Amino acid sequence: MSRSAAAVLLPSPTGKTAVGENFPVASRLLAPAVRAQVMAFYRFARLADDIADDPTLAPDQKLARLDALEQSLAGGAPMVAEAIDLCDAVGNDPALLAHAAALLQAFRRDAFLDQCRDWGDLMAYCRFSAAPVGRFLLDLHGEGAATHAPSDALCASLQILNHLQDCGADYQTLGRVYLPADWMEAAGAVRGSLAHPTTSPELRDLLDHVLDQVDGLIDLASALPGRINNRRLRLEAAVTVAVARRLSALLRRHDPLAEPVRLTPLAYGVAVVEGLISGLQRR
Repeated sequence: MSRSAAAVLLPSPTGKTAVGENFPVASRLLAPAVRAQVMAFYRFARLADDIADDPTLAPDQKLARLDALEQSLAGGAPMVAEAIDLCDAVGNDPALLAHAAALLQAFRRDAFLDQCRDWGDLMAYCRFSAAPVGRFLLDLHGEGAATHAPSDALCASLQILNHLQDCGADYQTLGRVYLPADWMEAAGAVRGSLAHPTTSPELRDLLDHVLDQVDGLIDLASALPGRINNRRLRLEAAVTVAVARRLSALLRRHDPLAEPVRLTPLAYGVAVVEGLISGLQRR
């Protein structure tokens, strides 16, 4: 359930959910000409995520399978279908394939580590689990380096929002805690509280503190649409920023241990309209 932000690109063709299931409609704004590449990237990331989350595999087995994926990206054996399909889709473009390989670093971490030490450690995790997704899209559309920092911030915010949504399930099913350990200790929250049916006051304070940081990331990300030249991608970015803001606000009002915290179709639709209006006004 680390669920890289890769799923922000398009909904899964199999119906399996991931972080981007909060954001599937925005992906329809992408030009049809790039959707094959995007879906190939998504399927590759989905496979890697499934390997990292497979409860039947030991850590060394997960690592071996992730290594095989990376070797296949480079044209080596074994030939993994999802890696080969991605290579074909992007014409073996080394820059685009490098983003897929970067994702594997986060999944390798998930195979061996069960908690982030501090906020810096969590952001380092997002550098590999989330940032490559945005950079893949940007490079695919020929966007410049000025988009990188706000894109990284947006992708990190999406990743962390997903961690907060699934904090209970991640702990109970995988033994993972993405909340910074030092912040948990300072708040007086313990790992076992993530298995409770509702959040304790200490855990609620911690979640709100993390959301404060997420809101800061979203503020940084708000510059992204104005730096994107491609109109369709600019609109997608603006919609995604709007959805992230609404989801962050929703997580402040609701308990992710007590209930699934997801935007309703109406709330999602409002965010899409807000994002489209914002994106159209920037050019």
